[in-house]
Amino acid sequence: MKVHNQELISFSKNRYSLNNKQIEKSLRQLSTGVKIATSSDNASGLSISETMRAQIRGISQAQSNMQDGLSLLESANEGLNNVNSLLQRARELSVAAATDTMVDEDRAAVQTEITQILEAIDDTASKLEFNTRQILGENTTLKLQVGANPGQTININLIDTSAAALGIDQISVLTGDGANQAISALDDAINKTSLHLTKIGSYIESIEFHLFNAYDFENNLSQSLSILEDVDIAEEMMNFTKLDIRQYGDQLLISQVNKNSQGVLGIL
Repeated sequence: MKVHNQELISFSKNRYSLNNKQIEKSLRQLSTGVKIATSSDNASGLSISETMRAQIRGISQAQSNMQDGLSLLESANEGLNNVNSLLQRARELSVAAATDTMVDEDRAAVQTEITQILEAIDDTASKLEFNTRQILGENTTLKLQVGANPGQTININLIDTSAAALGIDQISVLTGDGANQAISALDDAINKTSLHLTKIGSYIESIEFHLFNAYDFENNLSQSLSILEDVDIAEEMMNFTKLDIRQYGDQLLISQVNKNSQGVLGIL
């Protein structure tokens, strides 16, 4: 007579052990809300999710870059408007000094005010900064990273608005001819700053367009990552319940086999 209990117990124990691991995995997913916690959960999925996460973090930082770029351009816009107002006032004074109804003393007074205006223009050019970088004090090109990947940039060209760079540092209205020359020089300076104001506006429009696209791109990527990584709680709870029932069944089976074996041994 043979008691065939070892085969059943071995099968049940192996299934119980495997089931226990699956329950641990299910509990981990339920507690973290993440389907892919380790590479063993989904090797290819983990690689894809990490690539997506890098893109999301990169595009998020690019949005911060663009916000900084917009702040810089708004500062440049204010500075240029201030310079333009000063240039308009200097031109107004030059027109006044161009008429011969003014005497030398009047032109000297006008020249004093124009000199003060030129100093104010130089002061704006040298002291207007963003993060310690001069905005209107030199002709330079700034590269703004607007994407998560190499080459996704916008070039911002800034101009030097000092009196010397605008060609008005030597203007004099002490004579009628000098006043007329000053008017021409100031017209050129106003045209230059006005043109750059237009460029600043186009830079702002371009960055805002890229910023809107970045928001949309980040949102779409985040949704895709969520689908790949996040646990469907309802589905996983059903899976956990199924595993728990199976585990309890294996426990009963092992217990019953042992009980039957003990009964047979008792009879013997």
